[in-house]
Amino acid sequence: MRRLSTFLILIAFAVPIWLLNGSCGQPIPPTGGPRDTLPPVFIGSNPRDSAINVKSNKLVLTFSEYISVDRPFENVIVSPVPKSQPQVEGRLKEVQIKLRDTLEPNTTYTIDFGNSIRDINENNILRRFKFTFSTGNHLDSGRLFGKALLAETGLPDTTITVLLHRSADDSAIAKERPRYYTRTNRKGEFSFSGLAPGTYHAFALKEGDNSRKFDQPSDMIGFLDSTVNADQERPVTFYVFKPKEDTSRYKPIGLLKPKPVPVVPGNKDDKRFKYQDNLENGQQDLLGRFAITFIHPFKTFDTSRITLTDEKFNRLPGYAIAFDTSGRKVFLDHAWKEGTPYKVILQKGLATDSLGNEVLRNDTIVVNTKRESDYASLDIKFTGLDTNMHPVLILIADEKVELSRKVDAERIKYRLFRPGDYQIRILYDRNGNGVWDTGDYWKKIQPEIVVSRNQKWGARANMENALTINLSEGL
Repeated sequence: MRRLSTFLILIAFAVPIWLLNGSCGQPIPPTGGPRDTLPPVFIGSNPRDSAINVKSNKLVLTFSEYISVDRPFENVIVSPVPKSQPQVEGRLKEVQIKLRDTLEPNTTYTIDFGNSIRDINENNILRRFKFTFSTGNHLDSGRLFGKALLAETGLPDTTITVLLHRSADDSAIAKERPRYYTRTNRKGEFSFSGLAPGTYHAFALKEGDNSRKFDQPSDMIGFLDSTVNADQERPVTFYVFKPKEDTSRYKPIGLLKPKPVPVVPGNKDDKRFKYQDNLENGQQDLLGRFAITFIHPFKTFDTSRITLTDEKFNRLPGYAIAFDTSGRKVFLDHAWKEGTPYKVILQKGLATDSLGNEVLRNDTIVVNTKRESDYASLDIKFTGLDTNMHPVLILIADEKVELSRKVDAERIKYRLFRPGDYQIRILYDRNGNGVWDTGDYWKKIQPEIVVSRNQKWGARANMENALTINLSEGL
Protein backbone atom coordinates (compact mmCIF):
# COMPACT_ATOMS: atom_id res chain seq x y z
CA MET A 1 0.00 0.00 0.00
CA ARG A 2 2.88 2.34 0.88
CA ARG A 3 4.61 1.51 -2.43
CA LEU A 4 1.43 2.36 -4.34
CA SER A 5 1.12 5.70 -2.55
CA THR A 6 4.76 6.52 -3.31
CA PHE A 7 4.24 5.62 -6.98
CA LEU A 8 1.19 7.85 -7.25
CA ILE A 9 3.06 10.74 -5.65
CA LEU A 10 5.90 10.37 -8.18
CA ILE A 11 3.40 10.33 -11.03
CA ALA A 12 1.75 13.49 -9.70
CA PHE A 13 5.10 15.32 -9.83
CA ALA A 14 6.31 13.82 -13.12
CA VAL A 15 3.29 14.52 -15.32
CA PRO A 16 3.38 18.36 -14.95
CA ILE A 17 7.14 18.40 -15.60
CA TRP A 18 6.68 16.24 -18.72
CA LEU A 19 3.90 18.45 -20.00
CA LEU A 20 5.98 21.56 -19.34
CA ASN A 21 8.98 20.16 -21.23
CA GLY A 22 6.78 19.00 -24.08
CA SER A 23 5.18 22.37 -24.49
CA CYS A 24 8.58 24.11 -24.48
CA GLY A 25 9.90 21.78 -27.16
CA GLN A 26 6.92 22.35 -29.51
CA PRO A 27 5.65 25.91 -29.09
CA ILE A 28 2.22 26.61 -30.61
CA PRO A 29 1.73 30.21 -31.71
CA PRO A 30 -1.49 31.87 -30.66
CA THR A 31 -4.08 32.12 -33.40
CA GLY A 32 -5.59 35.50 -34.20
CA GLY A 33 -8.64 34.18 -36.00
CA PRO A 34 -9.57 34.67 -39.66
CA ARG A 35 -8.31 37.71 -41.58
CA ASP A 36 -10.56 40.74 -41.47
CA THR A 37 -12.03 41.29 -44.95
CA LEU A 38 -14.93 43.56 -43.99
CA PRO A 39 -14.85 47.33 -44.62
CA PRO A 40 -15.50 49.84 -41.84
CA VAL A 41 -19.16 50.32 -40.89
CA PHE A 42 -20.70 53.79 -40.57
CA ILE A 43 -22.36 53.88 -37.15
CA GLY A 44 -23.37 57.53 -36.66
CA SER A 45 -22.62 61.20 -37.15
CA ASN A 46 -23.14 64.71 -35.88
CA PRO A 47 -25.27 65.94 -37.52
CA ARG A 48 -26.96 62.69 -38.49
CA ASP A 49 -27.02 61.51 -42.09
CA SER A 50 -29.89 63.04 -44.13
CA ALA A 51 -30.49 65.68 -41.43
CA ILE A 52 -32.39 68.87 -42.33
CA ASN A 53 -32.07 72.45 -41.06
CA VAL A 54 -28.32 71.97 -40.48
CA LYS A 55 -26.48 75.18 -39.52
CA SER A 56 -23.00 73.95 -38.55
CA ASN A 57 -20.25 73.63 -41.14
CA LYS A 58 -18.38 71.10 -38.99
CA LEU A 59 -19.31 67.43 -39.44
CA VAL A 60 -18.10 64.37 -37.53
CA LEU A 61 -18.72 60.85 -38.92
CA THR A 62 -18.03 57.82 -36.73
CA PHE A 63 -17.12 54.32 -37.91
CA SER A 64 -16.78 50.89 -36.33
CA GLU A 65 -12.96 50.77 -36.42
CA TYR A 66 -9.86 52.89 -36.94
CA ILE A 67 -9.92 54.42 -40.41
CA SER A 68 -7.96 56.62 -42.80
CA VAL A 69 -9.06 58.84 -45.68
CA ASP A 70 -6.98 58.31 -48.81
CA ARG A 71 -6.05 61.56 -50.61
CA PRO A 72 -9.14 63.54 -49.59
CA PHE A 73 -8.18 66.53 -51.74
CA GLU A 74 -8.50 64.35 -54.86
CA ASN A 75 -11.11 61.78 -53.85
CA VAL A 76 -13.70 63.56 -51.70
CA ILE A 77 -16.30 65.54 -53.68
CA VAL A 78 -18.60 68.09 -52.02
CA SER A 79 -21.73 69.13 -53.91
CA PRO A 80 -22.69 71.84 -54.61
CA VAL A 81 -19.05 72.66 -55.39
CA PRO A 82 -17.66 75.05 -52.72
CA LYS A 83 -15.39 77.99 -53.48
CA SER A 84 -12.79 76.75 -50.98
CA GLN A 85 -11.60 73.17 -50.66
CA PRO A 86 -13.04 71.64 -47.45
CA GLN A 87 -10.78 70.16 -44.78
CA VAL A 88 -11.26 66.39 -44.46
CA GLU A 89 -9.30 64.36 -41.90
CA GLY A 90 -9.41 60.81 -40.59
CA ARG A 91 -8.80 60.62 -36.83
CA LEU A 92 -8.98 57.27 -35.07
CA LYS A 93 -12.54 56.07 -35.75
CA GLU A 94 -13.80 59.43 -37.02
CA VAL A 95 -13.84 61.49 -40.19
CA GLN A 96 -13.91 65.19 -39.39
CA ILE A 97 -15.04 67.62 -42.09
CA LYS A 98 -14.85 71.39 -42.01
CA LEU A 99 -16.62 73.27 -44.80
CA ARG A 100 -14.76 76.56 -45.12
CA ASP A 101 -17.52 78.30 -47.09
CA THR A 102 -20.65 79.73 -45.54
CA LEU A 103 -23.44 77.20 -46.03
CA GLU A 104 -26.03 78.21 -48.63
CA PRO A 105 -29.61 78.43 -47.38
CA ASN A 106 -32.19 75.81 -48.42
CA THR A 107 -29.52 73.69 -50.08
CA THR A 108 -28.93 69.95 -50.08
CA TYR A 109 -25.26 69.01 -49.67
CA THR A 110 -23.80 65.66 -50.66
CA ILE A 111 -20.30 64.56 -49.66
CA ASP A 112 -19.13 61.72 -51.90
CA PHE A 113 -16.16 59.88 -50.39
CA GLY A 114 -15.86 57.50 -53.35
CA ASN A 115 -13.48 54.73 -52.27
CA SER A 116 -11.32 56.90 -50.01
CA ILE A 117 -12.40 55.52 -46.60
CA ARG A 118 -10.60 52.35 -45.51
CA ASP A 119 -9.66 50.60 -42.30
CA ILE A 120 -6.10 50.98 -41.05
CA ASN A 121 -5.31 47.32 -40.26
CA GLU A 122 -6.27 45.53 -43.49
CA ASN A 123 -6.92 48.44 -45.86
CA ASN A 124 -10.50 47.27 -46.53
CA ILE A 125 -12.34 49.91 -48.58
CA LEU A 126 -15.78 51.31 -47.81
CA ARG A 127 -16.90 51.76 -51.41
CA ARG A 128 -19.07 54.56 -52.81
CA PHE A 129 -19.91 56.04 -49.41
CA LYS A 130 -21.97 59.26 -49.46
CA PHE A 131 -23.19 61.55 -46.69
CA THR A 132 -26.10 63.97 -47.18
CA PHE A 133 -27.65 66.86 -45.25
CA SER A 134 -29.74 69.94 -45.96
CA THR A 135 -29.70 73.52 -44.67
CA GLY A 136 -33.42 73.76 -45.49
CA ASN A 137 -36.46 71.86 -44.33
CA HIS A 138 -36.25 69.11 -46.99
CA LEU A 139 -33.76 67.07 -48.98
CA ASP A 140 -33.57 67.57 -52.75
CA SER A 141 -34.09 64.31 -54.60
CA GLY A 142 -33.04 65.14 -58.18
CA ARG A 143 -30.84 62.60 -59.93
CA LEU A 144 -28.98 62.10 -63.19
CA PHE A 145 -27.11 59.04 -64.38
CA GLY A 146 -25.51 57.58 -67.49
CA LYS A 147 -22.15 56.88 -69.13
CA ALA A 148 -19.19 58.80 -70.49
CA LEU A 149 -17.04 57.06 -73.11
CA LEU A 150 -14.06 57.99 -75.24
CA ALA A 151 -15.55 58.71 -78.67
CA GLU A 152 -12.60 57.41 -80.70
CA THR A 153 -12.53 53.98 -79.04
CA GLY A 154 -15.92 53.54 -77.38
CA LEU A 155 -14.10 52.61 -74.16
CA PRO A 156 -14.54 53.96 -70.62
CA ASP A 157 -11.93 55.98 -68.76
CA THR A 158 -11.84 56.43 -64.99
CA THR A 159 -10.27 59.91 -65.28
CA ILE A 160 -13.37 61.43 -66.89
CA THR A 161 -15.31 63.99 -64.84
CA VAL A 162 -18.99 64.79 -65.47
CA LEU A 163 -20.07 68.37 -64.65
CA LEU A 164 -23.35 70.23 -64.34
CA HIS A 165 -23.64 73.97 -64.95
CA ARG A 166 -26.60 76.28 -64.41
CA SER A 167 -25.33 78.93 -66.85
CA ALA A 168 -26.50 78.73 -70.45
CA ASP A 169 -23.41 80.60 -71.66
CA ASP A 170 -21.32 78.38 -73.95
CA SER A 171 -18.11 79.67 -72.36
CA ALA A 172 -19.19 78.69 -68.82
CA ILE A 173 -17.43 75.34 -69.17
CA ALA A 174 -14.16 77.23 -69.85
CA LYS A 175 -14.52 80.01 -67.27
CA GLU A 176 -16.81 79.06 -64.40
CA ARG A 177 -16.82 76.55 -61.56
CA PRO A 178 -19.49 73.83 -62.05
CA ARG A 179 -22.44 73.59 -59.70
CA TYR A 180 -22.02 69.82 -59.38
CA TYR A 181 -19.47 67.28 -60.59
CA THR A 182 -18.70 63.59 -60.20
CA ARG A 183 -16.37 60.97 -61.66
CA THR A 184 -16.95 57.89 -63.78
CA ASN A 185 -16.20 54.37 -62.59
CA ARG A 186 -14.27 51.70 -64.47
CA LYS A 187 -17.34 50.98 -66.63
CA GLY A 188 -17.72 54.63 -67.55
CA GLU A 189 -20.84 54.98 -65.39
CA PHE A 190 -21.68 58.05 -63.31
CA SER A 191 -24.58 59.18 -61.13
CA PHE A 192 -25.71 62.33 -59.36
CA SER A 193 -28.14 62.41 -56.45
CA GLY A 194 -29.53 65.18 -54.27
CA LEU A 195 -29.76 67.63 -57.17
CA ALA A 196 -31.77 70.79 -56.79
CA PRO A 197 -34.77 71.02 -59.16
CA GLY A 198 -34.34 72.63 -62.56
CA THR A 199 -32.39 72.24 -65.78
CA TYR A 200 -28.64 71.90 -66.22
CA HIS A 201 -26.06 72.07 -68.97
CA ALA A 202 -24.05 68.85 -68.73
CA PHE A 203 -20.49 68.12 -69.85
CA ALA A 204 -17.86 65.43 -69.53
CA LEU A 205 -14.17 66.37 -69.32
CA LYS A 206 -10.87 64.54 -69.40
CA GLU A 207 -8.25 67.05 -68.30
CA GLY A 208 -4.93 66.89 -66.52
CA ASP A 209 -4.82 69.94 -64.25
CA ASN A 210 -7.94 69.13 -62.19
CA SER A 211 -9.37 72.59 -62.89
CA ARG A 212 -12.71 71.14 -64.01
CA LYS A 213 -12.64 73.63 -66.88
CA PHE A 214 -12.27 73.18 -70.64
CA ASP A 215 -9.36 75.61 -70.91
CA GLN A 216 -6.28 73.77 -72.21
CA PRO A 217 -5.42 72.50 -75.72
CA SER A 218 -4.94 68.98 -74.36
CA ASP A 219 -8.39 68.85 -72.72
CA MET A 220 -11.04 66.45 -74.02
CA ILE A 221 -14.75 67.24 -73.85
CA GLY A 222 -18.13 65.59 -74.27
CA PHE A 223 -21.41 67.51 -74.41
CA LEU A 224 -25.12 66.92 -74.93
CA ASP A 225 -27.26 68.45 -77.64
CA SER A 226 -29.84 69.66 -75.10
CA THR A 227 -30.18 70.50 -71.40
CA VAL A 228 -31.03 67.85 -68.79
CA ASN A 229 -33.51 67.94 -65.92
CA ALA A 230 -32.79 67.08 -62.29
CA ASP A 231 -35.49 64.38 -62.51
CA GLN A 232 -34.12 62.80 -65.71
CA GLU A 233 -35.55 59.26 -65.92
CA ARG A 234 -33.45 57.97 -68.82
CA PRO A 235 -29.65 57.66 -68.83
CA VAL A 236 -27.54 60.02 -70.91
CA THR A 237 -24.31 59.20 -72.75
CA PHE A 238 -21.35 61.49 -73.39
CA TYR A 239 -18.82 60.83 -76.15
CA VAL A 240 -15.60 62.52 -75.07
CA PHE A 241 -13.22 63.72 -77.76
CA LYS A 242 -10.14 65.87 -78.29
CA PRO A 243 -10.92 68.66 -80.76
CA LYS A 244 -8.62 69.59 -83.58
CA GLU A 245 -5.84 71.87 -82.44
CA ASP A 246 -7.06 75.44 -81.98
CA THR A 247 -5.17 77.40 -79.33
CA SER A 248 -6.99 80.67 -79.93
CA ARG A 249 -9.69 79.88 -77.35
CA TYR A 250 -7.36 78.85 -74.54
CA LYS A 251 -5.37 80.82 -72.02
CA PRO A 252 -1.63 80.83 -72.81
CA ILE A 253 0.43 78.05 -71.25
CA GLY A 254 3.86 79.05 -72.56
CA LEU A 255 5.79 77.93 -75.57
CA LEU A 256 6.77 74.29 -75.69
CA LYS A 257 10.40 73.60 -76.44
CA PRO A 258 10.90 71.11 -79.25
CA LYS A 259 12.09 67.71 -78.14
CA PRO A 260 15.69 66.99 -79.12
CA VAL A 261 16.17 64.31 -81.74
CA PRO A 262 17.78 61.29 -80.04
CA VAL A 263 21.24 60.39 -81.29
CA VAL A 264 21.94 56.70 -81.63
CA PRO A 265 25.31 55.98 -79.98
CA GLY A 266 27.89 54.08 -81.97
CA ASN A 267 31.49 53.68 -82.96
CA LYS A 268 32.55 56.69 -85.08
CA ASP A 269 34.95 54.45 -86.99
CA ASP A 270 32.19 51.96 -87.85
CA LYS A 271 30.82 53.09 -91.21
CA ARG A 272 28.36 50.23 -91.67
CA PHE A 273 24.81 51.37 -92.45
CA LYS A 274 22.95 48.97 -90.16
CA TYR A 275 19.44 47.59 -90.71
CA GLN A 276 17.09 44.83 -89.58
CA ASP A 277 14.25 42.88 -91.18
CA ASN A 278 10.73 42.26 -89.89
CA LEU A 279 10.65 38.47 -90.12
CA GLU A 280 9.15 36.53 -87.23
CA ASN A 281 11.54 33.68 -86.45
CA GLY A 282 12.69 33.82 -90.05
CA GLN A 283 9.13 33.48 -91.38
CA GLN A 284 7.34 35.82 -93.76
CA ASP A 285 3.69 36.67 -93.15
CA LEU A 286 1.59 35.71 -96.19
CA LEU A 287 -0.60 38.75 -95.57
CA GLY A 288 2.21 41.21 -94.93
CA ARG A 289 5.10 43.01 -96.55
CA PHE A 290 8.75 42.15 -96.20
CA ALA A 291 10.40 45.22 -94.68
CA ILE A 292 13.91 46.41 -93.86
CA THR A 293 14.38 49.23 -91.37
CA PHE A 294 17.62 51.24 -91.32
CA ILE A 295 19.07 52.79 -88.17
CA HIS A 296 19.13 56.27 -89.78
CA PRO A 297 17.18 57.84 -92.68
CA PHE A 298 18.92 56.98 -95.93
CA LYS A 299 20.35 59.65 -98.20
CA THR A 300 20.59 57.44 -101.28
CA PHE A 301 18.96 54.11 -102.12
CA ASP A 302 19.63 52.09 -105.27
CA THR A 303 16.60 49.83 -105.90
CA SER A 304 18.56 47.86 -108.51
CA ARG A 305 20.73 46.47 -105.69
CA ILE A 306 17.87 44.63 -103.91
CA THR A 307 16.67 41.41 -105.53
CA LEU A 308 14.11 38.69 -104.71
CA THR A 309 15.08 35.15 -105.78
CA ASP A 310 13.89 31.61 -105.29
CA GLU A 311 15.74 29.03 -103.23
CA LYS A 312 18.26 28.50 -106.07
CA PHE A 313 19.00 32.21 -106.52
CA ASN A 314 16.87 32.52 -109.66
CA ARG A 315 15.57 36.06 -109.88
CA LEU A 316 11.78 36.28 -109.54
CA PRO A 317 9.48 38.64 -111.41
CA GLY A 318 6.46 40.39 -109.94
CA TYR A 319 7.84 42.14 -106.88
CA ALA A 320 7.85 45.86 -106.12
CA ILE A 321 9.91 48.19 -103.94
CA ALA A 322 8.30 50.95 -101.86
CA PHE A 323 9.33 53.37 -99.11
CA ASP A 324 7.60 54.85 -96.07
CA THR A 325 7.55 58.54 -95.16
CA SER A 326 10.22 58.23 -92.45
CA GLY A 327 12.94 57.56 -94.98
CA ARG A 328 14.18 54.64 -92.88
CA LYS A 329 12.04 51.76 -94.10
CA VAL A 330 11.86 49.98 -97.44
CA PHE A 331 9.19 47.42 -98.38
CA LEU A 332 9.40 44.50 -100.78
CA ASP A 333 5.91 43.49 -101.98
CA HIS A 334 5.25 40.11 -103.55
CA ALA A 335 2.41 37.58 -103.93
CA TRP A 336 3.91 35.14 -101.42
CA LYS A 337 3.25 31.40 -101.80
CA GLU A 338 2.73 29.36 -98.68
CA GLY A 339 5.53 27.19 -97.30
CA THR A 340 8.02 28.47 -99.87
CA PRO A 341 11.67 29.48 -99.35
CA TYR A 342 12.87 32.76 -100.84
CA LYS A 343 16.04 34.82 -100.69
CA VAL A 344 16.39 38.59 -100.56
CA ILE A 345 19.77 39.72 -101.94
CA LEU A 346 21.16 43.05 -100.72
CA GLN A 347 24.21 44.24 -102.63
CA LYS A 348 27.07 46.44 -101.48
CA GLY A 349 26.30 50.13 -102.02
CA LEU A 350 22.53 49.59 -101.62
CA ALA A 351 22.06 52.64 -99.39
CA THR A 352 23.94 55.47 -97.67
CA ASP A 353 23.02 58.00 -95.00
CA SER A 354 24.02 61.63 -94.37
CA LEU A 355 26.66 60.55 -91.82
CA GLY A 356 28.70 58.76 -94.46
CA ASN A 357 27.58 55.26 -93.45
CA GLU A 358 26.80 52.78 -96.22
CA VAL A 359 25.98 49.14 -96.86
CA LEU A 360 29.54 47.80 -97.09
CA ARG A 361 29.01 44.21 -98.15
CA ASN A 362 26.61 41.87 -99.89
CA ASP A 363 24.01 40.16 -97.70
CA THR A 364 21.50 37.37 -98.24
CA ILE A 365 18.35 37.17 -96.09
CA VAL A 366 16.64 33.76 -96.09
CA VAL A 367 12.85 34.10 -96.13
CA ASN A 368 10.49 31.19 -95.46
CA THR A 369 6.78 31.87 -95.83
CA LYS A 370 4.19 30.62 -93.40
CA ARG A 371 1.60 27.97 -94.30
CA GLU A 372 -2.09 28.63 -94.79
CA SER A 373 -2.79 26.37 -91.81
CA ASP A 374 -1.08 29.02 -89.66
CA TYR A 375 -4.00 31.37 -90.36
CA ALA A 376 -7.63 31.61 -89.31
CA SER A 377 -10.60 31.93 -91.64
CA LEU A 378 -13.40 34.34 -90.73
CA ASP A 379 -17.14 34.22 -91.36
CA ILE A 380 -18.74 37.37 -89.92
CA LYS A 381 -22.48 37.98 -90.10
CA PHE A 382 -24.20 41.27 -89.32
CA THR A 383 -27.70 41.94 -88.05
CA GLY A 384 -29.40 45.33 -87.87
CA LEU A 385 -27.44 46.64 -90.85
CA ASP A 386 -28.38 50.19 -91.84
CA THR A 387 -26.10 51.34 -94.65
CA ASN A 388 -27.21 54.95 -94.06
CA MET A 389 -25.20 54.78 -90.80
CA HIS A 390 -22.03 53.92 -92.78
CA PRO A 391 -20.77 51.27 -90.30
CA VAL A 392 -17.10 50.32 -90.38
CA LEU A 393 -15.82 47.11 -88.77
CA ILE A 394 -12.56 47.54 -86.84
CA LEU A 395 -10.62 44.60 -85.39
CA ILE A 396 -7.78 45.42 -83.00
CA ALA A 397 -5.08 43.13 -81.56
CA ASP A 398 -2.31 44.30 -79.23
CA GLU A 399 -3.54 47.89 -79.67
CA LYS A 400 -2.96 47.74 -83.44
CA VAL A 401 -5.67 47.91 -86.08
CA GLU A 402 -5.66 44.60 -87.95
CA LEU A 403 -8.76 45.26 -90.03
CA SER A 404 -10.80 48.34 -90.87
CA ARG A 405 -13.41 47.92 -93.59
CA LYS A 406 -16.80 49.29 -94.54
CA VAL A 407 -19.75 47.03 -93.74
CA ASP A 408 -21.80 47.05 -96.93
CA ALA A 409 -23.15 43.50 -96.78
CA GLU A 410 -24.71 41.24 -94.16
CA ARG A 411 -21.82 38.77 -94.44
CA ILE A 412 -18.04 39.16 -94.72
CA LYS A 413 -15.65 36.23 -95.20
CA TYR A 414 -11.86 36.00 -95.10
CA ARG A 415 -10.08 32.82 -96.16
CA LEU A 416 -6.82 33.87 -94.48
CA PHE A 417 -6.66 36.07 -91.41
CA ARG A 418 -4.07 36.48 -88.68
CA PRO A 419 -5.08 34.48 -85.59
CA GLY A 420 -5.29 36.27 -82.25
CA ASP A 421 -7.56 37.82 -79.65
CA TYR A 422 -9.40 40.77 -81.13
CA GLN A 423 -11.28 43.70 -79.72
CA ILE A 424 -14.28 44.50 -81.90
CA ARG A 425 -15.31 48.08 -82.60
CA ILE A 426 -17.93 49.52 -84.93
CA LEU A 427 -17.36 53.03 -86.26
CA TYR A 428 -20.49 54.84 -87.45
CA ASP A 429 -18.79 56.86 -90.14
CA ARG A 430 -21.14 59.82 -90.53
CA ASN A 431 -19.36 61.38 -93.52
CA GLY A 432 -18.36 58.07 -95.11
CA ASN A 433 -14.64 58.85 -95.37
CA GLY A 434 -13.58 55.59 -93.71
CA VAL A 435 -11.90 57.13 -90.65
CA TRP A 436 -13.06 58.45 -87.28
CA ASP A 437 -13.66 62.22 -87.21
CA THR A 438 -13.58 64.31 -84.06
CA GLY A 439 -16.13 66.93 -83.00
CA ASP A 440 -16.15 70.64 -82.20
CA TYR A 441 -17.83 71.90 -79.04
CA TRP A 442 -17.82 75.55 -80.09
CA LYS A 443 -19.52 74.71 -83.40
CA LYS A 444 -21.78 72.16 -81.68
CA ILE A 445 -20.54 69.28 -83.83
CA GLN A 446 -20.59 65.87 -82.14
CA PRO A 447 -17.78 63.40 -82.89
CA GLU A 448 -18.44 60.23 -84.83
CA ILE A 449 -19.48 57.35 -82.59
CA VAL A 450 -17.51 54.16 -82.00
CA VAL A 451 -19.17 51.24 -80.20
CA SER A 452 -16.76 48.82 -78.53
CA ARG A 453 -17.82 45.29 -77.57
CA ASN A 454 -16.91 44.43 -73.98
CA GLN A 455 -15.34 41.01 -74.58
CA LYS A 456 -12.49 40.07 -76.87
CA TRP A 457 -13.08 37.57 -79.66
CA GLY A 458 -10.56 34.86 -80.45
CA ALA A 459 -9.76 33.90 -84.05
CA ARG A 460 -8.01 30.52 -83.99
CA ALA A 461 -5.55 29.18 -86.56
CA ASN A 462 -6.56 26.39 -88.96
CA MET A 463 -10.24 26.91 -88.08
CA GLU A 464 -13.27 28.67 -89.51
CA ASN A 465 -14.20 31.28 -86.93
CA ALA A 466 -17.85 32.40 -87.00
CA LEU A 467 -19.11 35.62 -85.44
CA THR A 468 -22.43 37.49 -85.44
CA ILE A 469 -22.49 41.23 -84.74
CA ASN A 470 -25.62 43.23 -83.95
CA LEU A 471 -24.95 46.65 -85.43
CA SER A 472 -27.77 48.30 -83.50
CA GLU A 473 -26.33 47.18 -80.14
CA GLY A 474 -24.86 49.95 -78.00
CA LEU A 475 -26.38 52.87 -79.92
